Amino acid sequence: MPNKTKSVIILMADDDPEDRLLAQEALAESRLSNILYCVEDGEELLDYLYHRGKYEDPESSPRPGLIFIDLNMPKKDGREALRDIKADSRLRQIPVVVLTTSEAEEDIYRSYDLGVNSFITKPVTFEALVNMMRALGKYWFEIVELPPENTNKHNR
Repeated sequence: MPNKTKSVIILMADDDPEDRLLAQEALAESRLSNILYCVEDGEELLDYLYHRGKYEDPESSPRPGLIFIDLNMPKKDGREALRDIKADSRLRQIPVVVLTTSEAEEDIYRSYDLGVNSFITKPVTFEALVNMMRALGKYWFEIVELPPENTNKHNR
């Protein structure tokens, strides 16, 4: 069976610098060839997606093929950002994975109601995070067929 692994841009929205760093390290450790871009809150996430402000240049802020989003962030939280992404016909096809510390049933139901593709509680150990990244990589980059525009670097 040929290796179907695709290089897909991942965009992570999380206000915790340690969580962003751990995700980058776990992605590298899981040997995925994907590039991880990070933003700190929902407003910055939307700026990135709409190429506003410091994300104006599509070369330095390519369209992601997958978004990891934390629910609890300042300015615009993950729920609000998710609602905005899924309401926009240009963005709604980008798969969004909630990656959060919340295990509240209300957050799970609300996230799916807003159109999230997966809801994952952040693992507690680095080893578990690496295993989760490996599993997500296998699923999103080897098994699932993403819309073609989600694998192009320069599409908006």
